[in-house]
Amino acid sequence: MRARSTKAKADTARRGRGSDFLLVELLTEELPPKSLRRLAEAFAAGVVDGLGRNGLLQADSGHEVFATPRRLALLCSGVLARQPDRIVERRGPQVSAGYDSHGKPTAALAGFSRSCGVEPDRLETCAGEKGEYFVYRSKQKGEPLAHHLGSIVAASLGKLPVAKLMRWGDREDEFVRPVHGLVMMHGARVVAGKVLGLQSGNATQGHRFIGRDRLVIPHAARYAEVLRRSGRVIASFAERRGEIERQLLAAAGRVKKGARVLESENANCFAEQPAAAEVVRNNAGLLDEVTALVEWPVVYAGKFDPEFLSVPTPCLALSMQQHQRYFPLIHDKAAEGMLPRFLVVSNLETRSPQHIVHGNERVLRARLSDARFFYEQDRKTTLAARVPRLANVVYQNKLGSQLDRVRRLEKLAGEIAVLTGMGDVDRRDVERAAHLCKADLLTEMVGEFPELQGFMGADYARHDGESSSVEHAIRGHYSPRFSGDGLPPTQTGACLALADKLDTLVGIYGVGLVPTGDKDPFGLRRQALGAVRILVERSLALDMKELLQLARSGFAPDVLYEDVVQDLSGFMLERLKPYLRDRGFLPDEIDAVLSLGSTRLDQLLPRLEALQGFRQMPEAEALAGANKRIRNILRQAGAVRTNGVEAGLLIEDAEQCLAQQLGALRRQVEEMIVRGDFSEALKRLAGLRGAVDQFFDKVMVMADDMRVRDNRLALLGELSGLFLGVADISKLQIRQE
Repeated sequence: MRARSTKAKADTARRGRGSDFLLVELLTEELPPKSLRRLAEAFAAGVVDGLGRNGLLQADSGHEVFATPRRLALLCSGVLARQPDRIVERRGPQVSAGYDSHGKPTAALAGFSRSCGVEPDRLETCAGEKGEYFVYRSKQKGEPLAHHLGSIVAASLGKLPVAKLMRWGDREDEFVRPVHGLVMMHGARVVAGKVLGLQSGNATQGHRFIGRDRLVIPHAARYAEVLRRSGRVIASFAERRGEIERQLLAAAGRVKKGARVLESENANCFAEQPAAAEVVRNNAGLLDEVTALVEWPVVYAGKFDPEFLSVPTPCLALSMQQHQRYFPLIHDKAAEGMLPRFLVVSNLETRSPQHIVHGNERVLRARLSDARFFYEQDRKTTLAARVPRLANVVYQNKLGSQLDRVRRLEKLAGEIAVLTGMGDVDRRDVERAAHLCKADLLTEMVGEFPELQGFMGADYARHDGESSSVEHAIRGHYSPRFSGDGLPPTQTGACLALADKLDTLVGIYGVGLVPTGDKDPFGLRRQALGAVRILVERSLALDMKELLQLARSGFAPDVLYEDVVQDLSGFMLERLKPYLRDRGFLPDEIDAVLSLGSTRLDQLLPRLEALQGFRQMPEAEALAGANKRIRNILRQAGAVRTNGVEAGLLIEDAEQCLAQQLGALRRQVEEMIVRGDFSEALKRLAGLRGAVDQFFDKVMVMADDMRVRDNRLALLGELSGLFLGVADISKLQIRQE
C-alpha cells in the first residue's frame, strides 16, 4: 500500500514537470451565432500559436476546439508545465579589441564581462564572419506555464475578428459579450492567471435550464465528458451539428415516410417554380446558425395550415428559414411539392414538448399570414402599373433612378437581341421583360425578402398575363447569382441578364466605384463573371468590348470617365482566369489564348480544347519551341514588312520548302479559323513541323543581305500569324513523357 502511494506521488511529480492536456474556457453571455465558429477557431489558433512561440508545446501536440452559444474553449495536448531550460548566448566585442598592448582587458571587454557577472577569462570565443569575438553562454531556467498563459489567452482574445466590443458592469474590460467565467487547467491542476478581470479556476456552468449550475472539471481531458454527462451540453460544434442532422433526418421520417428537408439543392423539384433553388436557403448555413444557438439540441416537428401552400414555396421557405430558423419539409415525390410541416431545433429537452411546438406554430402562423397578405396585396397591382413609380427609387446618386436604369436596359437588351439574330417578336419580348424586370422592387414581398427579386417578378408577370417568354426572362435576369449557379434558361433571359450585368458594370465602374481588396459592395466581380459566363457558355457570337461600348452609350457622356470601357474589359478578362482553371484548363493554355487579347469570348472554349488536343501530339513540343524562337527573333528584329514573301529572294531549299508548304496550307487554315474549327487548324499546322525544323537547321535568318533577311523575317511572320489565329503556342510549357 505504501509502495503504491510512493509511486503515485512520483507520477504526480513527473506530470508536474512534463506535458499534459491544457484546457482554456471562456464562459460568456450568448455569442453572435453567425460568427461563433469563426471566433472559436481564431481563439484556439491564437492560444496555440502563443504556446508554441513561448516554447510550451511538444512537437506532436494537437488541439480540439469547442464552441457553444455561451463558451469558447480549447483543449490542447502536449502542453509543458514549464519551458525547457535553454542556453542563452550574449555576444561581446571582437577578440582583437579585447586586450591592449600590455595584455590587459580593454574598457569594452571589461564592461562586457561586468554586465555578464564574470571575469574576462571566463568568457569563450567564437568565430564569426568578421573574425573572432567574445561570447558569454549561460543556462536559463525555463519559466512555468502560469507565467505566460494569462497573457497568451488575453492576446488571442484581443486579436479576434470582432467588429464591435462591449463593456459590462463597472469594468474597463471589453469583449464581444460579457464574460462570467474563466477555466485554465493543466491536467488536474488550475493554472493561476487573470484574463478580462477574471481569476482562473476549474469550475464551469452547464446548460442554463437543464444542466447543473456549477460543474467542477476534475481533469482537463474530461472537459467535454463532464459537460455532456452532468451539464447537458455538447461542447463540440461539429458533434452538435452532426447530432442535429441525425435528428432532422429521423424526425422527417417520422412525419412521413420518405419526407425530406427542403433546401436549395432539392428546391428545383417544384415543376411550376423552376427557379426555387435560387432563393431557398442552403441548409449548410442554416445548420451552422442553429448549431450556434443551442447547447443540447432536440428536434421537434410542427405543422401549419395547408391553405398557406397557395403562396409560392420560396416565400414560405424563407419565412421559415430566415425569420424563424425552421426546416421546411417536402414530399418524397417531387411532383407533390411542400408538406404543411416543419422541424424546429430546440435548446430544451422535455417530456411534454407540446407547449414548445404549439408556441412555434403560433409564431409561424403569424409569419405565413404576413407572407400570404403581402402576396395577395401585390397581385392587386400589375407590374406595368408599378414601373412609373421606379422614378422615385434611387439607383445610384450619379446614375439616376431605377426608372432611368430600366430605360437603358430596354434599349441595351433590345440591341443585344438584334446582335444575337433574334427576330422582331423575340426582340419585343426582351424589351418588354426589360421594361418590367425591376418593378418587383416595389412589391411588399420583395421588400420583406430581397432574395426574391426576379422570382416574384416572374410570378406576378404570369399572373398579369404576360407571355411565358417574358416571365422566364424576368426570372432569370439576375442569373447567375453566385458561383456555380445556372445561366438563364432562355435566349430572351440571357439577353436581358447580359444587359443588366453590363449596365451595372459600366455604370458603377464608370463613376469610380472600383472593387479594392476584398471590398466589392456592388458585387462587380460577381457581375463580371456572370457576364463572361453567359457569353462563353451560351456561345454568343458577340464581342465583349463592343457590348461594353454599347452599354457605355446609354449613359450621358459626362457621367462616366473616358477610359471605362478599356479598363473594364481588362477587369472582366481577369475574371476569366480562375473560371477557366476551374473548368480544368492549365495556366499556360489559358495564357496562350488570353494573350491574344481577343474579346470574342464564345471562341475561348473551342480554342482551349484545341490546345489540349494539340499538346498531346508528338509535334507539339518542337513547334512550341520553334514558335518561341520565332517570337523572340521577330521581337528583336522590330518592324517586319507586311507586303508578303518574295519567291525570288528564297535562296535556300529549306526556306523554299517552308514557304511552299505554308502557301498550300494558308487558305485552308484561315478558313478553318474563321469557322471556328481550331482543332483541325492546329492539326494541319502540326504538319509543318518537318519544314520548320529544316528551316532552322539550314537557314540563317539574320543574313547580311538586308533584302534576304527581311524576306525571311516576313516568312516567319506569316508562319507565326497562322498559329496566332488559334493561340500563342509559344507560351505552352510542354514536356513529352
